[in-house]
Amino acid sequence: MRFTYYGHSCFAVEIKGKKILFDPFITPNGLAKDIDVNQVAADYIFLSHGHEDHIADCVNIASGTGAKVVCSFEIHIWLNSQGITNTHPMNTGGKWAFDFGTVKCVVAQHSSGLPDGSYGGNPMGFVFTTEEGNFYYSGDTALTLDMQLVPQYASLHFAVLPIGDNFTMGIDDAIQAARFIQCNRVIGVHYDTFGFIKIDHEKAREAFSDQAMKLHLLQPGETLDI
Repeated sequence: MRFTYYGHSCFAVEIKGKKILFDPFITPNGLAKDIDVNQVAADYIFLSHGHEDHIADCVNIASGTGAKVVCSFEIHIWLNSQGITNTHPMNTGGKWAFDFGTVKCVVAQHSSGLPDGSYGGNPMGFVFTTEEGNFYYSGDTALTLDMQLVPQYASLHFAVLPIGDNFTMGIDDAIQAARFIQCNRVIGVHYDTFGFIKIDHEKAREAFSDQAMKLHLLQPGETLDI
Protein backbone atom coordinates (compact mmCIF):
# COMPACT_ATOMS: atom_id res chain seq x y z
CA MET A 1 0.00 0.00 0.00
CA ARG A 2 1.34 3.42 -0.96
CA PHE A 3 0.68 6.45 1.25
CA THR A 4 1.13 10.01 -0.08
CA TYR A 5 0.91 13.04 2.18
CA TYR A 6 -0.41 16.34 0.79
CA GLY A 7 -0.18 18.38 3.98
CA HIS A 8 -2.43 19.09 6.97
CA SER A 9 -4.87 16.13 7.08
CA CYS A 10 -4.88 15.51 3.34
CA PHE A 11 -3.36 12.24 2.17
CA ALA A 12 -3.95 9.47 -0.33
CA VAL A 13 -3.58 5.72 -0.24
CA GLU A 14 -3.49 3.42 -3.24
CA ILE A 15 -5.27 0.09 -2.77
CA LYS A 16 -5.85 -2.47 -5.53
CA GLY A 17 -5.08 0.21 -8.11
CA LYS A 18 -7.64 2.63 -6.64
CA LYS A 19 -6.45 6.06 -5.54
CA ILE A 20 -8.26 7.11 -2.36
CA LEU A 21 -7.90 10.73 -1.25
CA PHE A 22 -8.79 12.03 2.20
CA ASP A 23 -9.84 15.50 3.38
CA PRO A 24 -8.49 17.57 0.46
CA PHE A 25 -7.06 20.87 1.72
CA ILE A 26 -4.17 21.81 -0.54
CA THR A 27 -4.71 25.12 -2.36
CA PRO A 28 -5.12 27.28 0.80
CA ASN A 29 -2.25 25.52 2.61
CA GLY A 30 1.01 27.44 2.28
CA LEU A 31 2.98 24.37 3.37
CA ALA A 32 1.65 22.54 0.29
CA LYS A 33 2.43 25.35 -2.18
CA ASP A 34 4.54 23.06 -4.39
CA ILE A 35 1.67 20.64 -4.99
CA ASP A 36 -0.45 21.21 -8.10
CA VAL A 37 -3.97 20.35 -7.01
CA ASN A 38 -4.94 19.77 -10.64
CA GLN A 39 -2.48 16.88 -10.80
CA VAL A 40 -3.90 15.08 -7.77
CA ALA A 41 -5.54 11.85 -8.90
CA ALA A 42 -8.49 10.29 -7.10
CA ASP A 43 -10.98 7.49 -7.64
CA TYR A 44 -12.52 8.11 -4.22
CA ILE A 45 -12.53 11.06 -1.83
CA PHE A 46 -13.30 10.42 1.84
CA LEU A 47 -14.33 13.39 3.98
CA SER A 48 -14.12 13.05 7.75
CA HIS A 49 -16.14 16.24 8.33
CA GLY A 50 -17.12 19.53 6.75
CA HIS A 51 -14.59 22.08 8.01
CA GLU A 52 -12.88 24.11 5.30
CA ASP A 53 -9.44 22.75 6.22
CA HIS A 54 -10.70 19.29 5.21
CA ILE A 55 -12.97 20.05 2.26
CA ALA A 56 -11.58 23.15 0.52
CA ASP A 57 -10.48 21.39 -2.68
CA CYS A 58 -13.13 18.66 -2.73
CA VAL A 59 -15.44 20.16 -5.35
CA ASN A 60 -12.55 21.03 -7.66
CA ILE A 61 -10.90 17.60 -7.43
CA ALA A 62 -14.17 15.66 -7.57
CA SER A 63 -15.33 17.55 -10.66
CA GLY A 64 -11.97 17.14 -12.38
CA THR A 65 -11.46 13.45 -11.61
CA GLY A 66 -15.01 12.12 -11.36
CA ALA A 67 -14.09 10.59 -7.98
CA LYS A 68 -16.84 9.20 -5.78
CA VAL A 69 -17.07 11.25 -2.56
CA VAL A 70 -17.83 9.34 0.65
CA CYS A 71 -19.07 11.55 3.45
CA SER A 72 -21.86 12.24 5.94
CA PHE A 73 -25.39 12.52 4.60
CA GLU A 74 -25.42 16.27 5.24
CA ILE A 75 -22.19 16.85 3.28
CA HIS A 76 -23.57 14.59 0.53
CA ILE A 77 -26.59 16.92 0.21
CA TRP A 78 -24.32 20.00 0.25
CA LEU A 79 -22.05 18.54 -2.44
CA ASN A 80 -25.05 17.68 -4.61
CA SER A 81 -26.05 21.34 -4.41
CA GLN A 82 -22.54 22.23 -5.63
CA GLY A 83 -22.95 19.99 -8.67
CA ILE A 84 -21.08 16.98 -7.28
CA THR A 85 -23.51 14.06 -7.59
CA ASN A 86 -21.16 11.06 -7.53
CA THR A 87 -21.45 10.70 -3.76
CA HIS A 88 -21.94 7.93 -1.21
CA PRO A 89 -23.43 9.08 2.12
CA MET A 90 -22.57 7.22 5.32
CA ASN A 91 -22.87 7.78 9.05
CA THR A 92 -21.23 6.59 12.25
CA GLY A 93 -21.71 2.88 12.88
CA GLY A 94 -22.27 2.14 9.20
CA LYS A 95 -20.17 -0.19 7.05
CA TRP A 96 -19.91 -0.61 3.27
CA ALA A 97 -18.01 -2.96 0.95
CA PHE A 98 -16.30 -0.96 -1.81
CA ASP A 99 -14.30 -2.45 -4.70
CA PHE A 100 -11.02 -1.90 -2.80
CA GLY A 101 -12.18 -3.19 0.60
CA THR A 102 -14.58 -2.54 3.46
CA VAL A 103 -14.96 0.73 5.35
CA LYS A 104 -16.50 1.11 8.81
CA CYS A 105 -17.47 4.61 9.97
CA VAL A 106 -16.65 5.26 13.61
CA VAL A 107 -17.12 8.04 16.12
CA ALA A 108 -15.01 11.20 16.06
CA GLN A 109 -15.49 13.75 18.84
CA HIS A 110 -15.31 17.10 17.06
CA SER A 111 -17.58 19.58 15.23
CA SER A 112 -18.56 19.77 11.56
CA GLY A 113 -19.75 23.02 10.04
CA LEU A 114 -19.51 23.52 6.29
CA PRO A 115 -17.73 26.51 4.71
CA ASP A 116 -21.04 28.36 4.18
CA GLY A 117 -22.00 27.87 7.83
CA SER A 118 -24.49 25.07 7.22
CA TYR A 119 -24.53 21.90 9.30
CA GLY A 120 -22.10 19.20 8.21
CA GLY A 121 -23.51 16.24 10.13
CA ASN A 122 -21.54 13.99 12.45
CA PRO A 123 -17.74 14.03 12.13
CA MET A 124 -16.40 10.55 11.45
CA GLY A 125 -13.37 8.32 11.49
CA PHE A 126 -12.85 5.41 9.11
CA VAL A 127 -11.56 1.85 9.59
CA PHE A 128 -10.36 0.34 6.30
CA THR A 129 -10.11 -3.43 5.94
CA THR A 130 -8.42 -4.46 2.69
CA GLU A 131 -6.40 -7.30 1.17
CA GLU A 132 -3.37 -5.00 1.14
CA GLY A 133 -3.61 -4.00 4.81
CA ASN A 134 -5.87 -2.39 7.40
CA PHE A 135 -5.73 1.12 8.77
CA TYR A 136 -7.66 3.64 10.84
CA TYR A 137 -8.02 7.32 10.06
CA SER A 138 -9.53 9.02 13.09
CA GLY A 139 -10.36 12.33 11.42
CA ASP A 140 -10.25 15.36 13.69
CA THR A 141 -11.09 14.12 17.15
CA ALA A 142 -10.48 14.26 20.84
CA LEU A 143 -9.30 11.12 22.60
CA THR A 144 -12.39 8.99 23.16
CA LEU A 145 -13.05 5.64 24.82
CA ASP A 146 -14.89 4.60 21.64
CA MET A 147 -11.46 4.05 20.10
CA GLN A 148 -11.22 0.88 22.14
CA LEU A 149 -13.80 -0.62 19.76
CA VAL A 150 -11.55 -0.21 16.72
CA PRO A 151 -9.51 -3.43 17.26
CA GLN A 152 -12.80 -5.35 17.16
CA TYR A 153 -13.25 -4.18 13.57
CA ALA A 154 -9.70 -4.74 12.28
CA SER A 155 -6.15 -5.60 13.24
CA LEU A 156 -4.36 -2.44 12.15
CA HIS A 157 -1.16 -2.11 10.15
CA PHE A 158 -1.04 1.65 10.76
CA ALA A 159 -3.16 4.56 11.97
CA VAL A 160 -3.48 8.18 10.86
CA LEU A 161 -4.03 10.43 13.87
CA PRO A 162 -4.10 14.21 14.48
CA ILE A 163 -1.31 15.34 16.80
CA GLY A 164 -1.38 19.15 16.69
CA ASP A 165 -3.40 19.74 19.89
CA ASN A 166 -5.65 22.81 20.47
CA PHE A 167 -8.36 21.68 17.99
CA THR A 168 -7.74 17.92 18.27
CA MET A 169 -5.65 15.42 20.19
CA GLY A 170 -2.10 16.39 21.00
CA ILE A 171 0.88 14.07 21.30
CA ASP A 172 0.01 12.56 24.68
CA ASP A 173 -3.59 11.82 23.75
CA ALA A 174 -2.53 10.42 20.37
CA ILE A 175 -0.21 7.99 22.17
CA GLN A 176 -3.11 6.90 24.38
CA ALA A 177 -5.27 6.57 21.26
CA ALA A 178 -2.61 4.29 19.75
CA ARG A 179 -2.84 2.12 22.86
CA PHE A 180 -6.63 1.98 22.60
CA ILE A 181 -6.53 0.93 18.94
CA GLN A 182 -3.61 -1.45 19.55
CA CYS A 183 -1.45 0.05 16.82
CA ASN A 184 2.20 1.03 17.26
CA ARG A 185 2.71 2.66 13.85
CA VAL A 186 1.20 6.13 13.52
CA ILE A 187 1.27 8.71 10.74
CA GLY A 188 0.73 12.15 12.23
CA VAL A 189 -1.55 14.74 10.61
CA HIS A 190 -3.19 18.06 11.50
CA TYR A 191 -0.05 19.79 12.73
CA ASP A 192 2.10 22.85 11.80
CA THR A 193 -0.40 24.29 9.30
CA PHE A 194 -1.52 27.09 11.62
CA GLY A 195 0.12 28.80 14.57
CA PHE A 196 -2.26 27.07 16.98
CA ILE A 197 -1.06 23.58 16.00
CA LYS A 198 2.71 23.84 15.57
CA ILE A 199 4.66 21.01 17.19
CA ASP A 200 8.25 20.13 18.07
CA HIS A 201 8.97 17.27 15.66
CA GLU A 202 11.88 15.81 17.60
CA LYS A 203 10.00 15.77 20.89
CA ALA A 204 6.97 14.24 19.22
CA ARG A 205 8.98 11.40 17.71
CA GLU A 206 10.78 10.82 21.02
CA ALA A 207 7.50 10.68 22.94
CA PHE A 208 6.21 7.92 20.66
CA SER A 209 9.55 6.12 20.65
CA ASP A 210 9.59 6.09 24.46
CA GLN A 211 6.37 4.07 24.28
CA ALA A 212 7.83 1.63 21.72
CA MET A 213 5.80 3.30 18.96
CA LYS A 214 6.82 4.73 15.59
CA LEU A 215 5.59 8.19 14.56
CA HIS A 216 5.94 9.19 10.90
CA LEU A 217 5.98 12.92 10.17
CA LEU A 218 5.94 13.37 6.39
CA GLN A 219 6.56 16.44 4.28
CA PRO A 220 3.83 17.54 1.82
CA GLY A 221 4.36 15.54 -1.35
CA GLU A 222 6.26 12.75 0.42
CA THR A 223 5.32 9.13 -0.26
CA LEU A 224 5.67 6.14 2.05
CA ASP A 225 5.33 2.49 1.10
CA ILE A 226 3.57 0.65 3.93
